[in-house]
Amino acid sequence: MPHLHEKIDFTVALLIVQASKVLLVHHRKLGKWLPVGGHIELDEDPEQAALREGREETGLELELIGERPPTTEDGTRALISPRFLDIHRINATHEHIGMMYLARVRGGTLTRAVEEHHDIRWVDAAGLEKLEPPLSAAVAWYCRQALAEVQDPG
Repeated sequence: MPHLHEKIDFTVALLIVQASKVLLVHHRKLGKWLPVGGHIELDEDPEQAALREGREETGLELELIGERPPTTEDGTRALISPRFLDIHRINATHEHIGMMYLARVRGGTLTRAVEEHHDIRWVDAAGLEKLEPPLSAAVAWYCRQALAEVQDPG
């Protein structure tokens, strides 16, 4: 998807945990291991973007984990809060505000998005240290936190 603004965009990432492993993709364009994710489109909210990106990039049906305040009423719909937020530089003139969600698999068959990723892989805590190219310190931290927080017998 094209950028919504030349200086900044809003994005989502999914820290998908199953059987004490987190799902990572080796991003074709960026040449890095990253969680599944992408841009929030104009016609969707962050939850919708996260579930769409998850489905498009993995073939999986996912459940977002988090708190939804009991504040939905006419004209207002409460959203699940992302577990983490960050802002990260894409290039010298462009940044992304990233909303990171914890998620569990609810169905589907894992399928790599060939046009977007070199590889897709479930990685346990020890495997985070062994990926090539190495994970950034930030991504490794988020993955370790997700593995510590999400209880999923897989």
